[in-house]
Amino acid sequence: MSKDITLVVMAAGMGSRFGGLKQIEPIGKNGEVLLDYSVYDAVKAGFTKVVFVIKHQIENDFKAIIGKRIAKRVKVEYVYQETDALPKGYTCPADRVKPWGTAHAILCCKDVVKEPFAVINADDYYGRTAFEKMAQFLLDDNNDYSMVGFRLENTLTENGYVSRGVCETENGILKSVTERTKILDCKYTEDDGKSWIELSPKALVSMNLWGFRTDIFDYIEEGFKKFLDENISEIKSEYYLPSVVSQLIENGIKTVKVLVAEDKWYGVTYKEDKQMVVDAICKMADDGMYEGI
Repeated sequence: MSKDITLVVMAAGMGSRFGGLKQIEPIGKNGEVLLDYSVYDAVKAGFTKVVFVIKHQIENDFKAIIGKRIAKRVKVEYVYQETDALPKGYTCPADRVKPWGTAHAILCCKDVVKEPFAVINADDYYGRTAFEKMAQFLLDDNNDYSMVGFRLENTLTENGYVSRGVCETENGILKSVTERTKILDCKYTEDDGKSWIELSPKALVSMNLWGFRTDIFDYIEEGFKKFLDENISEIKSEYYLPSVVSQLIENGIKTVKVLVAEDKWYGVTYKEDKQMVVDAICKMADDGMYEGI
């Protein structure tokens, strides 16, 4: 009997640098978005359900432009990441507008995800190999987590700086992820460009493609309560998924296997990126990779 594995898609955020809702920006010749191609690759790799994490604010547009089409291909469910979705005993500050972060987005899935699952961003193109490796990992009987690492040189844009989680690994196991918020041409700065530090083009970086077992929900919930105790009044504070994973690694609770994808990552970080992404995706479609999409 085949096992079920789920793809969780974080789609609640707005595209601040790109401007507007990146998740529904047309890329394909018939109005397809990047998420159409990611789900196509995931289903082909063996994923049996897709859970979209969205906000009620974008629900109608998201379902009309993306959800209904994808639901024809695979089972779809929705969960809603709202600022008031907090553990019992906590109340959202009245002036809080920003979502509580990526770890909170995953916590919102606790009641609908009962099987091993992967997590992706809605506005990234990861490539077929990444989903094939992740599906194979999730279908194995073990308690470990995983992350797909991309080569830094395959994740850059010519149109500005990017933020990437730079990974330290040992024998294929993740040791740490360090967020570098301003990377340009395989160099990063921490002082607004006064000085630059070289990174290897082959360095592995995280693009938020993670693989988890359902025990992650308990770890996130426990950590989220501690986070709220310390930060609930900070209206822009966020509870990040890599922080949860890093703490589990540091405490020796979990092993995180790094699955390396040599494919090029595509995303529309800036408006100027769009044409390059359109050209690349359309070429793959013309070559027959996405027949029937």
